[in-house]
Amino acid sequence: MVALNSTTEPEMRWIRVEDPSAVPACRSAAAALASQLGFPATRADKLALAVTEAASNLHKHAREGALLLRAGRDGNAAGIELVTIDAGPGVPDVANALRDGHSTAGSLGIGLGSISRQADFCDIYSAAGRGTVLVARFWAGPGDRPTIRCAGLTRPISGETECGDAYAVTGADGVMTAALCDGLGHGPLAAEAAREALAAVFERPSGEPAALLERAHRRMGGTRGGALAIVQIDGSSVRFAGLGNVAAWIVSPDSRSGMASIPGIAGHQARRFRQFEYTLPPKGIVIMHSDGVSSRWNIEALPGLASRDPLITAAALLAEAGRHRDDAGVLVLRP
Repeated sequence: MVALNSTTEPEMRWIRVEDPSAVPACRSAAAALASQLGFPATRADKLALAVTEAASNLHKHAREGALLLRAGRDGNAAGIELVTIDAGPGVPDVANALRDGHSTAGSLGIGLGSISRQADFCDIYSAAGRGTVLVARFWAGPGDRPTIRCAGLTRPISGETECGDAYAVTGADGVMTAALCDGLGHGPLAAEAAREALAAVFERPSGEPAALLERAHRRMGGTRGGALAIVQIDGSSVRFAGLGNVAAWIVSPDSRSGMASIPGIAGHQARRFRQFEYTLPPKGIVIMHSDGVSSRWNIEALPGLASRDPLITAAALLAEAGRHRDDAGVLVLRP
């Protein structure tokens, strides 16, 4: 069973890391979140050390660095995800950078080995001439964790604390159903529209995407409305229905193809609801994103990204193509 919902995350915080004061702010935020989730002291200390190293790296060596902390759960187990993104200069040799003590002048090498050692899971992606993405997961207690098959990220427009982009994913009997909504405008009213859309879709998610889209459209009539896309993946079969400008792609390691949405505004303007069917190639993934992420990204310029942990993929796309002058949301599905 898969369950992922950005509107029910108990805590999520982006922190821009552009001056020295951001480093203790990141550490304090990590300590507060660990305390809130009941992390044992030893696990909380590991998290705090890793967050301090990550924030210090961003401040000293990166451009336009940002750090995300958010809570999550695996069944009854509490966890915290650490994500960092930046605009460069990148890490020439990630494998060497993960060795404790390795450093290249002007690069993000310092401290990456320490972060990897403290975390329960750590992955780093850096493409030549581009920035670096780091994802680390920390769990309150020991235990085996399932492979992550889907992940999303949202980031509000600069100056807002609430994001109008939201996503949700559920799965049963081998079928994965996912939706991403971009509430019209920004702030609390946009977020309310997105929450209403997802509530309508996932109260009974077993229907066809076009039927789910029509139900959400009716439910959103009392809100600002927004753009909404719904996808169902059953093996290699992909069923898709979209209304408005949420972009949806079928992505393989070296190519991508778009899925068709109908013009309109969910909740306000919809002449028809159409569903389209596609085939997912071997090793293919599905990516959806709002217009807060430019569609000009090129998967060929990001070698190996399509085969990485879904959260790494989402974070790298946000770093590569995200716009700070708009809410941004990315959802990556690896069935």
